[in-house]
Amino acid sequence: MSETAIRERIALYGESLHRRGYGCGASGNISVLLDGGMLVTPTNASLGRLDPARIAKLDPEGAHLSGDAPSKEAFLHLAMYRARPEARAIVHLHSTCSVAVSCLADVDPADVLPPITAYYVMRVGRLPLIPYHRPGDRALADVVERVAADHHAVLLANHGPVVAGKGLDAAVYAAEELEETAKLHLLLRGAPVRLLTEGQVAELREVFPT
Repeated sequence: MSETAIRERIALYGESLHRRGYGCGASGNISVLLDGGMLVTPTNASLGRLDPARIAKLDPEGAHLSGDAPSKEAFLHLAMYRARPEARAIVHLHSTCSVAVSCLADVDPADVLPPITAYYVMRVGRLPLIPYHRPGDRALADVVERVAADHHAVLLANHGPVVAGKGLDAAVYAAEELEETAKLHLLLRGAPVRLLTEGQVAELREVFPT
């Protein structure tokens, strides 16, 4: 796929996610790894109104090459790419239900969401909680890089999810599945829930490794 086509696809997904309430204002960012660099959505830009030609382009070390100024969280994307060499795209959202779950005091920080559905296990797997860091804090990169070596999705406490995929489609689909599972988790709180069994989860992880 050409760089122009990738830029257009980032804008298409950004508009779709924003329209469906997966972010508000200028929150959230999307990146795609290129040979010799990275495309990332600009800082202070709404995902719903991205101009493909103005999406920022960075070199492998994060230096700005062209386009508008990159997201201030571009360093977070670079850290995750370093941890996951197979990843080619990353989606970071401030989606309502995922952020709500990231604020709960009673979650398991090693695996925030329970195995409610097969597709959550297949597309997300385990979801560790990253301790709170202020937006733009470069110390977050070290923590994410360490945890992302074993997980392609993480949840930033009081902030939102960061999800990597082998392509942009995979990253977006996993981020959407995470948000829908967070919504289900909140809807089901206080009710008796029939979760997938350990055996069912193990089978899914064997057949559909994340």
